[in-house]
Amino acid sequence: MSYVEIVNLIFTIMFYFYGALMIGFVIFAIVGVFKKKKFPHSDVYNRYGLIIPARNEELVVEGLIKSIRANKYPQDKLDIFVIAHNCTDKTAEIARKAGAIVYEYNNPEECTMGYAFRYLFDRIEEDYGRQNYDGFFLFNADNIVSTNYFEKMNDAFNYYDKKYVVTSYRNTKNFGANLISGFYGIYFTMGCIFESRGRTVCGCSTRVQGTGYVISSKLVENGWPYVSLTEDWEFSADQIVEGNKIRYCDEAVFFDEQPLSPKIMWRQRVRWSRGHLLVFKDRIVDLNKKLFNPRVKAKYSVFDICMNMWPFCLILAMLSVFQAALLAIAPLIDSSANYYDIFIGSTNLLTSNGFLFGLARSFIQSYICMLVSAIAVFILERKRIQGVKWYRKISLCLLFPFFLLIQFPMDVQALFSRNLKWKPIPHSHSITLENHEAVQDK
Repeated sequence: MSYVEIVNLIFTIMFYFYGALMIGFVIFAIVGVFKKKKFPHSDVYNRYGLIIPARNEELVVEGLIKSIRANKYPQDKLDIFVIAHNCTDKTAEIARKAGAIVYEYNNPEECTMGYAFRYLFDRIEEDYGRQNYDGFFLFNADNIVSTNYFEKMNDAFNYYDKKYVVTSYRNTKNFGANLISGFYGIYFTMGCIFESRGRTVCGCSTRVQGTGYVISSKLVENGWPYVSLTEDWEFSADQIVEGNKIRYCDEAVFFDEQPLSPKIMWRQRVRWSRGHLLVFKDRIVDLNKKLFNPRVKAKYSVFDICMNMWPFCLILAMLSVFQAALLAIAPLIDSSANYYDIFIGSTNLLTSNGFLFGLARSFIQSYICMLVSAIAVFILERKRIQGVKWYRKISLCLLFPFFLLIQFPMDVQALFSRNLKWKPIPHSHSITLENHEAVQDK
């Protein structure tokens, strides 16, 4: 074999090996399309504390509180706690008038949502006692919840004997506002269908994504320690390291507001990428120890979260760059090699062995896969995704692959962004549960 053939063979094996490690993702996605787990009704109504961090959320926080109070769940079992975190507007005043228990916390150096959680859990311990609650729901101020949300989550929480973390279906309240919010809507819906559903049906832990989940009060008996840029990743990894499980309730739906600006989208996703990398660095060793510990039973859940945490885009990008670099020096090692044959090969995209044409084929295959996934979202969830015009659905499906593919440059930026700070995402859609359901009925 020639030098070029050896290099290409080695990297082909590496790419296929990495793909084989991810086969579980495909299996869970297929299961999630065809199967949902439903939980039996429980007559035991637990007492919950509802945790709502809010930073300059005067336009949306009342909508969440009203949607909570419109729930069928016994209201004397729900205590709403709002932490007005580094606010300069009327968030605290509006939340109090809406009936929430409000604490105010100002510390510009502690600006992530995790710090707000930590401060609020400490105040609840002082004034109410965390263990006086069976569990706590964690929300964002821009969320609203469906009228049966707490009933369905309570059913799932009791089904698992109040031991497991239970997350819920993340819908988008401004899905049809523009392309950016629509891309986010597809992305989070895919997470529910292709990730969380299948894992719960198969008995494997999923992960929490943002907010919209309930935890046992025992998990915060010593407070809330997760204050990184992506506290949800940090929390998910630790739960699996500790042997706890994270389950998913598909019937409990909450709605989330998504960004509308490309600039805000880029900033947010780079922050997510940076936070993801930091959690990977801090937790991957502990996860690998668990993976190879013979006393650990739920090994696949550990393996699965490990695969979730690996920086997939960066790995593929670095492998491709390394392969290109080795091919670039081929003429220095093998006098018969030339750059045209190495990088182009022939003008036939389907049969060319050239490196660049191989990348082009990978891009096309990835595009088709993501396009089909986006189309599947609108077909499978047509009853839940409302307010999106047919022509926008077509545009969203055609362009959604690029929304995912730009993750490559975002991850590169995140890798070198050493002093990346958390910045608030502006929310302005003061949509209430009533007018959102009115849109759905149309």
